[in-house]
Amino acid sequence: MVIKRAYNIPETIQLDIEITKDGWFVAEIKNYPGLFTQARSQQELLDMVNDAVLTYFGVPKYKADYVFDQLNVDGLGVIKYQAKLKTATA
Repeated sequence: MVIKRAYNIPETIQLDIEITKDGWFVAEIKNYPGLFTQARSQQELLDMVNDAVLTYFGVPKYKADYVFDQLNVDGLGVIKYQAKLKTATA
């Protein structure tokens, strides 16, 4: 992906993910100090990790929405973007 090369974003990142007792997913990327996020659902976690990484590496919002299209999470499996179906109105 061009954005990764342009902003020196690694091809993969290692997340430490904890699920709190009240159900929040808390993700920390240990190799990058201060890079962490939280979310209420697995899908939101993917969104929030992408937002945190893009912000950390200084990528302007208009250049990219995401850099990782899926997360491989021990104990949870693969979290990936789901296609959103759109219906046409008559």
